[in-house]
Amino acid sequence: MNERDSETIAGMLESLGYETFEETVSTAPGSPRRPWRGADVIVINTCSVRENADNRFFGLLGSIKHEKEARPETIVAVCGCMMQQQHIVDRVKEKYGWVDIVFGTNNIHEFPRLLENMRRERIKRYNVLPDAETIIEDLPVKRQHDHKAFVNIMFGCDNFCTYCIVPYTRGRERSRAPSAIRNEIIGLCAAGTKEITLLGQNVNSYRGMTDGASSLKDAQTGVDFADLITLLDDIEGLERIRFMTSHPKDFSDKLIRVFSESCHLCPAVHLPIQSGSSRVLGLMNRGYTKDAYLSLVSKLRDVRPGIAVTTDLIVGFPGETADDFAETMDVIERVRFDSAFTFIYSPRRGTPAAEYEDQVPEDVKHERFNRMVERLNEITFEKNREHIGRVEKILVEGMSKTDHALYSGRTPEGKLVNFTAVGASAADGLTGRIVDVLLTDAGTFSFIG
Repeated sequence: MNERDSETIAGMLESLGYETFEETVSTAPGSPRRPWRGADVIVINTCSVRENADNRFFGLLGSIKHEKEARPETIVAVCGCMMQQQHIVDRVKEKYGWVDIVFGTNNIHEFPRLLENMRRERIKRYNVLPDAETIIEDLPVKRQHDHKAFVNIMFGCDNFCTYCIVPYTRGRERSRAPSAIRNEIIGLCAAGTKEITLLGQNVNSYRGMTDGASSLKDAQTGVDFADLITLLDDIEGLERIRFMTSHPKDFSDKLIRVFSESCHLCPAVHLPIQSGSSRVLGLMNRGYTKDAYLSLVSKLRDVRPGIAVTTDLIVGFPGETADDFAETMDVIERVRFDSAFTFIYSPRRGTPAAEYEDQVPEDVKHERFNRMVERLNEITFEKNREHIGRVEKILVEGMSKTDHALYSGRTPEGKLVNFTAVGASAADGLTGRIVDVLLTDAGTFSFIG
């Protein structure tokens, strides 16, 4: 979601005549690399999901201070989820008073006005909306890629998991109109996009108003998430549909059926479980049990054999016992996830779990985390080895980041493949094309083909 917001911010800057700044000033040997040196505008887009991100943000601000002192005319703006928290804004004002503009996730559209006012009047602007009721359409966008794109379908979250700051930083759920989403994707595909990823904090909760509907009540009888995928499936030029993130408690049988009926929905689902313990899931306010989650995975695999299932896992939630952790390890063995985003629980100020007294000791959290990650990686490696010898359809993303002699792309399941182009295709520009690749080797995180 933050990546997509950054594309919008970049698009708005470009519409004002700005260009992406490339570092031209060399630094002395051994000095830190500062790619913002000489830039007219520096924007930091923040995320608050993990505490480490907060720490990195303030460290980065400290580095930029030197640039601001050397070039006072440089405008420094900070935005994103962190800025939706008053204590963060207060800290910026108190200790980083040289920051010129502060805005939040709910008023990104106001950035051009804030920036132009700062340029003309040189008056600092701190403008953060606590919530947003409407969705601003047709904002400029500078896409990172031509062949794939993120598309917001909804904003905000109503779930209030006890560990999560997102409902407080991105507001309540708001869904875009299905016609607006479809029109955006039609335009993207006409320009060469082949893959879209539908974005929302909880895409399963999508409720889009049909044209002419005037209330949420009308919307609930209109277009749900399963309907939306069906509505997009026939767009000319669209080859792949992905989405993130989905909440297990709202994953309907209707949506499960779409995995067997859709022509372009990829055989991959990110389904965060967070914990394998039903007791801990209750403390997290997740709204489902371990057994319900396992049943959901079973249904998905029944209708789409071979579907890749990825997840999020939190270790060390307050009150987590050895038995609770054993339940998580049991789920890992039974589901055999294709991959997982893993987190050591860290309290987020303003969330209920931060006030829970039964915090797990750091050494215990790290020991459990290491044991869990080791087993997850073993399973991923075992599953990947089963694909060696197969020919897969790869959407080529460009040259490999680690070896410029290789191309890089992803399977429909989202697995990363670095491959050599042979024969006539070796001289062709493959980026953005879907090509057949023979998988010849597999590691934990990628394939060779």
